[in-house]
Amino acid sequence: MNSPVVSIRGLARSFEQGGVRIDVLRGVSLEIMPGEIVALLGPSGSGKSTMLQAVGLLEGGFTGSIRICGTEASELPSDGRTRLRRDHLGFVYQFHHLLPDFNALENVVMPQMVAGKPREQADDRAAELLIALGLGHRMEHRPSQLSGGEQQRVAVARALANRPDLVLADEPTGNLDEHTSDKVLAQFLELVRGEGSAALVATHNERLASRMDRVVRLHEGVLE
Repeated sequence: MNSPVVSIRGLARSFEQGGVRIDVLRGVSLEIMPGEIVALLGPSGSGKSTMLQAVGLLEGGFTGSIRICGTEASELPSDGRTRLRRDHLGFVYQFHHLLPDFNALENVVMPQMVAGKPREQADDRAAELLIALGLGHRMEHRPSQLSGGEQQRVAVARALANRPDLVLADEPTGNLDEHTSDKVLAQFLELVRGEGSAALVATHNERLASRMDRVVRLHEGVLE
């Protein structure tokens, strides 16, 4: 039997604001299996982004266990968490966060170069992904020359460039109109499934969530 790509146990996060304790996550537990696409559904302010930041090892202050591909993240030093994130995770955000001075191909090449892949291989992989996303004719365009949907598709290619075991997507189509959102999500799901990656996708959209393999709901910091 396959082991989970990510196993979360008792994840909690609290903040102090004006002398008042705010519990953003309260004992969240979740497992995601290889190749499984899970929708994390909840309204704004329910803790979805905080949970993705925790699973993505992007900030500290959490209690509980996060095990990624069999490695307990809480036991690692900072550089170990960085390697775990680089080697196993990919990220798609609501806003694409592309590098404005680089074209689409270069934006997808960049994370591969950081991971130590030779430039020629990185170029080939970037082109393969962009062509799969219908951007073969836009590879030399900078982000400012691309539409919102095209920018987000470049961000999807970038997230998958290093063949991650798990893709974390935070409202990946939340900044797009409904028609473009549907198209980008369909391409995202098709590509993630084709790559064999697992994914955890935060959204407040019930209709989009229904297109994924499983839906879990976050309400006031508790996973239902």
